[in-house]
This record gives sequence, structure tokens and C-alpha cells, in this order.
Amino acid sequence: MLKRAIWIGIVLLLVAARFCHLHVLWVEEAYPTAAAMELLRGKVLYRDIWFDKPPFFAGIYMLWGAQIGWGLRLAGSLFAIFTCWVAARAARVLWGPKTELWAGGLMAVFLTFDTASAVMALTPDLLTVPLHMGAIALAAAGFPFWAGAVAGISILFNAKGLLILLVCLAWSWPKRLELLAGFAAPVLISLAWMGLRGSLVDFWQQVWAWGAIYSRDTNIPHPMLEGARRTLNWAGFHIALVVAACITAWKEEDWRWAVWLIVSVAGVFLGLRFFPRYYFHLLPVFVLLAARGFTLLPRRFAILASFLLILPVARFGPRYVALAQDKPWGDLLLFRSSMEAANTLKAKASAGDTLLVWGYRPDLFPLSGLPAGTRFLDSQPLNGVLADRHLISAKVSFPQVASTNRDMLMRSPRPTWIADGLGPYNGVLDVRVVLKDLMKDYRLEATTPGYRLWRLQRSGE
Repeated sequence: MLKRAIWIGIVLLLVAARFCHLHVLWVEEAYPTAAAMELLRGKVLYRDIWFDKPPFFAGIYMLWGAQIGWGLRLAGSLFAIFTCWVAARAARVLWGPKTELWAGGLMAVFLTFDTASAVMALTPDLLTVPLHMGAIALAAAGFPFWAGAVAGISILFNAKGLLILLVCLAWSWPKRLELLAGFAAPVLISLAWMGLRGSLVDFWQQVWAWGAIYSRDTNIPHPMLEGARRTLNWAGFHIALVVAACITAWKEEDWRWAVWLIVSVAGVFLGLRFFPRYYFHLLPVFVLLAARGFTLLPRRFAILASFLLILPVARFGPRYVALAQDKPWGDLLLFRSSMEAANTLKAKASAGDTLLVWGYRPDLFPLSGLPAGTRFLDSQPLNGVLADRHLISAKVSFPQVASTNRDMLMRSPRPTWIADGLGPYNGVLDVRVVLKDLMKDYRLEATTPGYRLWRLQRSGE
């Protein structure tokens, strides 16, 4: 009865938290939603749509028809419940049945009370959390082929899935060939499929070549120091996990956990940006270690240690209350700006109209319902300036790629609408400056907060 009650509580917490965001679309989930919308219209990823993430990131959003609102939040709820279940099953495999509820409960807390854009958006870093735990549990249970297959699937969501394979090798080294065969199976099938669709070269350029330059070109002046600072802040915020994990490390002696921890830290530091979502690479190892730590403590001390969970609840719990009451929230200013622009577009657009969004504002596609008029879902591939800095800087990271893409754009059919969501913030990157020749064919149709909406001039206008 207690176990059933705890799981009911976990489910209610996860569902309620996500449906508080029913009328919000975070930009991190808008990008794959926009790509999935184009896939559902018959386009081919990478060949017809520029997308700098692995294929399953966009593909999974097709499962609920790239719907926002109810569809998106229901999918997020089911994913979070599944992740907690995987955490419980992995804990059972690694430590025994006493750790199940601790693992599921701890995972539920930190999938709810953390940075909203990180825990709500099904991003590559979050989507690989259950795969991360599942692969290690399968390796530990003596199923190296299936552990490798799960690790192979993870790399189709997130390039850092390679790190999951490294951890699996620590558990399955004597049977490494089976592990590698399992890893190769989904990867080779996906590559063959992209080859048949004519998108394999584009996949390499957009995901791996672009991603390699992106990882090296951080906008943080002293990335290692900043990474250490933010990681210590993460440890303080997750002190309940850290304390319980230290108890496990003291009681247990297994070098494989040290390998897993080191590789997980590497996952955070790769890219040298340290966004909150990157820290999901630490969550599997710490949740499973902490689950064991809580069971090693005497009952009264475990209860006392669990009070450390008040810190994340107190920090992020009020955000849900504010959102439910529709109170102003600084994190949503750009979203509300896109909502107003989308309403204007819906009022002025005609059937068959298409859209190019200038800036990193992909939420405008699902909010307006307009299809992409080019293969580009944002301006990064066209101006070469990364979205993590383009509101305040005009440093070009991809000059040759951007020049090639602009030439391609000039030879392509014109989109009906160009929504400039970058120029109002950074005049150097105004669409009229970067796409000067193209903009001769457009007139300013409307201005909304954070946007200038340009419409293609038809003959006679």
C-alpha cells in the first residue's frame, strides 16, 4: 500500500507540474516542434530542413503530431513518469529492491523542482536520462548487446550518447564486442536510412561539423573556472543527492562508479557552456548513488537527510504557483512577445503563406501555424552568429557556412513573411542589413514588441 501510494504521489506531482505549463512553449521545445511540423508536411530532415541536432530529437515530437498545449504536456508527463520508473528499475538491478522507491522519488523531485525550461522541455540532454540509466542497468544485469543498443539509440538523441557507451564498457568489458555490436545496430540502421533519403552528407555537416565548431566557440571568458563555479552551485542545490551519494561511496568500493561519475562530469563540461540542461548528465549517477545511500542510513537519519530536499522545493515551487496565477514572469518575456507576433500573423496571413523567422525564435512557427518558407528554422545558419550571443554580439562563428546558405536562400522561392525577431535587439544583425538584397522585395507590414513583420510584395503592390 505504501509503495502504491508513493507512486501515485509521484505521478500526480509530475503531471500537475507539467500541466502548469500548458499555455507555455519554451524555445528549447519549440525548435524540435517546428522541425517535426515540417517533417509531417513531407520534408526530409537535414536535406530539406536545416537541423543541428540528432534525428530522433525532432522525430520524437512527431509522435504527438508536433502539437503544443495538451499534446506536448501529456507527452512530457508520460516521459517523466517513464524516467522515474527506469530509475527505480535500475536501482533495483544495481542495489536491490529497497532502493526502488528512493530512486523513483528522487528523480521525480529533480524533474520537477529545477530550472523550468530544463525540466519541461524534452531536449537531448533530458531525453537521454532514462536511456543513460537503462543502458547501465542492462550492462550490470549481464545484457551487453541490449545495453549497447540503448546507448546507440541515445546517440540518435544526443551526440553525448557516446559517453554512455564509455560507461557501459566499464560494466561489460569482458563482453565488449557484444556491447559494441548492440551499439552499432541502431546507428548503422539510421545512417542507412539517411543515405537512402539523400540526407547523410547534410546530417554530417549540420550535426557533427557544426556541433564541433559550436563546442569550441564558447562565449564564456574563463570556461573552466565558470564550469567549476556552476558545478559547485549544482552540488549545493542537489545537496540531498550529494550527501547520500557520499555515504554510498564511503560504504561501497567499486571503481566503475568513479568512472561513471568522471564521464558524467565530462558530459557537463563538453561544449563549455554549462546550461542547466547540461547537468542532466549528472542526474542518473547521483540519483542511483543517493538511493543506495538513503537505504544505508538508519531510518531516522534517512528521514532527516530527506529534509534537504526542501531546498529545491522552496526554490522552484513558488514558480508553479506564480504560473498558475498567470503572474508576470521574466523568463517568459520573449515567449509572450512571440505570442503577440503570432496573433498578428494569423490575423494578416492568407492561405498558403509561408514564413522565415530571423533570430532564434522557432516558437513562432507552431504559435502562428505557418509553414517554413525556406529550409531554415532560425537565422544562425544564415548569419553564422550563434544564438547564445546574437542578442548582444555579431561575432560570426560560421562565415563560410553562412555565405553558402545565403546564396542558396537567394536562389530559392521567397517566403511570404519574414519575422525579424533579432533586429529590434541587435541592429547590426537586422535582417535588412544581413539580407539586404532579399529585403528589397519586402515591405514592413506590422511591428509588435520584439518583432518586425515583413511581407513579400506581389506584382502591382
